[in-house]
Amino acid sequence: MGCAISGLGLAPKPTAEAKDEEAAATHLSEEQIDMIKESWKVIQEDIAKVGIIMFVRLFETHPECKDVFFLFRDVEDLERLRTSKELRAHGLRVMSFIEKSVARLDKLERLDHLALELGKSHYRYNAPPKYYGYVGAEFICAVQPILKENWTPELEEAWKALFMYVTRIMKQGYLEEERNKHNTPVISSKEKPEKKNPAL
Repeated sequence: MGCAISGLGLAPKPTAEAKDEEAAATHLSEEQIDMIKESWKVIQEDIAKVGIIMFVRLFETHPECKDVFFLFRDVEDLERLRTSKELRAHGLRVMSFIEKSVARLDKLERLDHLALELGKSHYRYNAPPKYYGYVGAEFICAVQPILKENWTPELEEAWKALFMYVTRIMKQGYLEEERNKHNTPVISSKEKPEKKNPAL
């Protein structure tokens, strides 16, 4: 089973095709939710390993993504990345987000809030939405060998649907935060009220 990102449907697409997939990503069936939850029980046993594999593959297939990660920007040696404590910690944070997303699949308003806030924080980290789909694609590549014969085309579609849903909400959060920052008036020092010294 090949694992090219373009074949997973998570890489950026031309506009019309992206809109069709975006519409499809607004809903996960009960069957898909059940499949994701069941497979997560197996995946979470190797959570740290999946996180590392996911990011090493991300940097290998999309080296431009390293620009977003200050700690890994200049690391060329992928073996060094595999043993990096910082990469392990970041991988665990992302896996923790995925775990929280899976736990909120029955309460989509809570998942929406979680993904929206993550998108806002990604604006503050200067991590643009064009990279979000890559992480989902690499997650899918990383978990296929762990799930072995339990990995099916239907399960792949379910995970893809979840990542498309989450990345769409994250993008909304990113753009919302970007608008807020651009609409915040900058007060010049002349306009700022003088602070009175309370000690006087």
